[in-house]
Amino acid sequence: MNLYAQKDSNIRKTWFLLASFLIFIIAVGWVFSYVYDNQSILVFAVIFSLVMNFLSYWHSDKIALAINRAEAIERKSAPELYNVVENLAITAGLPMPKVYLVRDPAPNAFATGRNPEKAAIAVTTGLLDVLDRSELEGVVAHELAHVGNRDILLSTVTVVLAGFIALLSDIFLRSLWWRGSGSNDRRGAGGVLILIGIALAILSPIAATLIRLAISRNREFLADSSGSMLTRYPEGLASALEKISKYSKPMLSASNATAHLWISDPHGRKIGMMAKMFMTHPPIDERITRLRGLKV
Repeated sequence: MNLYAQKDSNIRKTWFLLASFLIFIIAVGWVFSYVYDNQSILVFAVIFSLVMNFLSYWHSDKIALAINRAEAIERKSAPELYNVVENLAITAGLPMPKVYLVRDPAPNAFATGRNPEKAAIAVTTGLLDVLDRSELEGVVAHELAHVGNRDILLSTVTVVLAGFIALLSDIFLRSLWWRGSGSNDRRGAGGVLILIGIALAILSPIAATLIRLAISRNREFLADSSGSMLTRYPEGLASALEKISKYSKPMLSASNATAHLWISDPHGRKIGMMAKMFMTHPPIDERITRLRGLKV
């Protein structure tokens, strides 16, 4: 799949996720309304899902920047970083994104924004401390590739919706607990429906999380290759990833909600064979090997 096809695919996936989320919330609202014999719950679920869709599409970038305590900067604050971002954005044919700084000694970076016109790139102070210019260019090109491929829109919407599904499931299970286990509506068809609701409440967050993590891992490989095509120097990013991997401490602002956005796992976790499917990033060694095998 070429890069243009990947961009179109990510846009389609985003709208599919939003539509699926709307349908899921309506279904959950219907189960709630049946269990509590209150149709207003269904109406509330529909309205609330529409509001959440709106917020996840239009404001997920602001939420991600706020969670990571990113500070907007101008050229005079970090001239080399600003120049690297500007030059690579021009080369990629993308609008100049806003540049943010996260005051954290862990070397890392992420991009966010629903489209190239609203994009932002954030890097940590630790990244600026350890990378040389060619390595910094590799990291910035990687993040710009996310912007150009529309990975950011897909990933930010995914994390907002997956988190909300987990919240809904928790509310449903707690509400059943507080109602007690002796209600008459737990017999017959009503009891079966409630059991199905409980099963979905338990399994839905797991499925949503696995899908989110799989999307995150795949987009990292794509951004590595796309960014290397932009700089024409894969070794820059490969060397940057080597330096980043040597820092094993978790970031001060590490959050599970935004871990998938960073170029490297902000928790500093080592990846075992069985744990790969639960990680936000593919192993750095695999990424470096692929980068050094690229021909640009």
